[in-house]
Amino acid sequence: MATQTTAIPSRPTFLQVAVALQTLAIFFQATTAGLLLSSSYGEVLHSVGARVMYAASMVYLLAAVLAWRPGGGSPRSILYASGFLVLASIQVVLGVTHRPALHVPLGVLMFGLSVLALGRLLSARVQERSGARR
Repeated sequence: MATQTTAIPSRPTFLQVAVALQTLAIFFQATTAGLLLSSSYGEVLHSVGARVMYAASMVYLLAAVLAWRPGGGSPRSILYASGFLVLASIQVVLGVTHRPALHVPLGVLMFGLSVLALGRLLSARVQERSGARR
């Protein structure tokens, strides 16, 4: 009796790369937030990082839609990505209006949520790979 196996891609998916990029962009923002207090170029780096982080959130949403549509994946990633884009929009507004009492905790929350999303995607990948080997 022949068993049918499906190949699990060894390369990371576009969705995984998008979430990793977003997580790194938010970590960069935390680093440059500290530079705001200690250097003259901190504001420029934080401003550029904000644009990169916002773009990474949009790429995450695009990747979630692309992963769901052709592959029939779960639409849950779209919900997560949409929520994250809303949080990123609020974060930008809070930063522009100079409200650090809300901006900083929201940034910490966003980093935590992004790490959780990345961990969820990577653990699902590990489970798929280990399940395919059995």
